[in-house]
Amino acid sequence: MRVSVVIPVFNERETITRIVKAVDEADFLGLEHEIVLVDDGSTDGSREIVEGLTDRCTVHVQPENRGKGAALRAGFALATGDLVIVQDADLEYDPAEYPRLLRPIIDGHADVVYGSRFTGDGPHRVVYFWHFVGNKVLTTLSNAISNLNLTDMETCYKVFRREVLDRITLESDRFGFEPEFTVKVARLKVPVYEVGISYFGRSYADGKKITWRDGVDTVWCLVKYGLLRR
Repeated sequence: MRVSVVIPVFNERETITRIVKAVDEADFLGLEHEIVLVDDGSTDGSREIVEGLTDRCTVHVQPENRGKGAALRAGFALATGDLVIVQDADLEYDPAEYPRLLRPIIDGHADVVYGSRFTGDGPHRVVYFWHFVGNKVLTTLSNAISNLNLTDMETCYKVFRREVLDRITLESDRFGFEPEFTVKVARLKVPVYEVGISYFGRSYADGKKITWRDGVDTVWCLVKYGLLRR
């Protein structure tokens, strides 16, 4: 089997080369891997760094900023692996967690694995209380709609078999990818697992981008894809 690590990039010039190095050095449990980098219309010099990594990665450059969901769709289209890992470029999530994420799939138990920031014994940076509350509300609403019992629907770390991706059609351009993917995967009735991961969260001063508006968009996407399009 082969693993594709898809990394959307938007204005992350300080971390791109570090995350690519961390992915290359990660333990894939003996599997081959590839890295797919998608620059989503960066304006801080990230695009030039991404374009300079074509010797190590498959690279795609979006002509303008369209959002995480659109960048991931472009990356998924280029991915050739049997398994896919979604990896953010900002170093909040550590590729050293890959063995933990991959194991349930490799052992034949899961088709999809979520990495939860709220379980496990790894280090978790303490950042924003209201982000925590918002995540819990959104995850609970997602669980009510999807009938899953996740603890962290909004997590970046989602790992899945390619066949799962081939059975759903993704549409959301921004952070709505998370709820859309979740409700559509739930409808497939495939085995979904969750494992605890470490989390090195950033503050807004460090460059964190998600805002309350993205939370509102998540609610709309849960209603749209989970209720209106049953």
